[in-house]
Amino acid sequence: MAILTQLTDEIAKVALQINNYISNIFKPKEGDVLYQAAYHLLKAGGKRLRPFLVIKSCEAVGGSADMALPAAAAVELLHNFTLIHDDVMDQDVLRRGVPTVHTLWGVPMAILAGDLLFAKVFEIALDLRSRGLSAETISSIVSELAKVTVTISEGQSLDMSYSLDKKMISEHEYLNMISKKTAALFESSSAIGAMVGKADEVTISALRDYGFSIGMAFQIKDDVLGITSTEETLGKPIGSDIRGGKKTLIVIHALNNASESQRKEILKVLGNQNATKQEILKVINLLAEIGSVAYAESKARDFINNAKKALMKLPDSNAKRLLEELATFVVERRL
Repeated sequence: MAILTQLTDEIAKVALQINNYISNIFKPKEGDVLYQAAYHLLKAGGKRLRPFLVIKSCEAVGGSADMALPAAAAVELLHNFTLIHDDVMDQDVLRRGVPTVHTLWGVPMAILAGDLLFAKVFEIALDLRSRGLSAETISSIVSELAKVTVTISEGQSLDMSYSLDKKMISEHEYLNMISKKTAALFESSSAIGAMVGKADEVTISALRDYGFSIGMAFQIKDDVLGITSTEETLGKPIGSDIRGGKKTLIVIHALNNASESQRKEILKVLGNQNATKQEILKVINLLAEIGSVAYAESKARDFINNAKKALMKLPDSNAKRLLEELATFVVERRL
């Protein structure tokens, strides 16, 4: 319990550091509508788990939080850039309990706001020069940020095409999609932290494996929470993935294991934007009844076990213990 309390405190501490760093970028221009739109989701909160990974991975290899702060902020801006554009593509109206950027400012401004955040990612990354990092290390980090943006875009493209296509996808296709859309940035966050901390390639690889597994578990758990949580807790409508036709691991498992009548009920509602709340709830109950929610939870735990194994290659430290506890938190969280 003590380490869990410490984890919560440390996540809050990192969030405050990131929020202060980012506010210094946007506050001076808060009268500019473009900067208001770009700062909107960042101000609304968020768990800040990706920057936490950057900082704790850096500390786990002997670096400091101050060294890693610009890289951690860059990762958070990159994440929020993808969220703004994702919300446009998915036509979501709520994020973190507030209206989405395109809902308030329109699609053109939302696209520009996302673009601004993307440009700021690299501007901030260059601030690592003030932390004494070599040009070679900074180049590696900038390259990592560029590559992961490409990977995330590929993952989002797969997600969109899968949602629009009536054909069901396989579990393998789903896992490949989330490895790109979600796990890639967790992987890069851990790797970048290790790079800032000047770790060797073996250690960077171990933290990559850790971050990847955390990211896979995180997305699967997100899919679970999307149908088992509440709108108040989650900050967005429950069952929106079902309305949007998202082919999550839960849906894939259910359709592979449902009776013919259950399958018809699910397919009738999946992707139906006009589905009633009662119809959505009926499908959610079916997904649980078939055992698909439990299956997804089990799969997430498998990835967490892989993450903890990867950490065994690191020397013992408080940062390592926090990363281990973060792995547990990812699958046990309620939001």
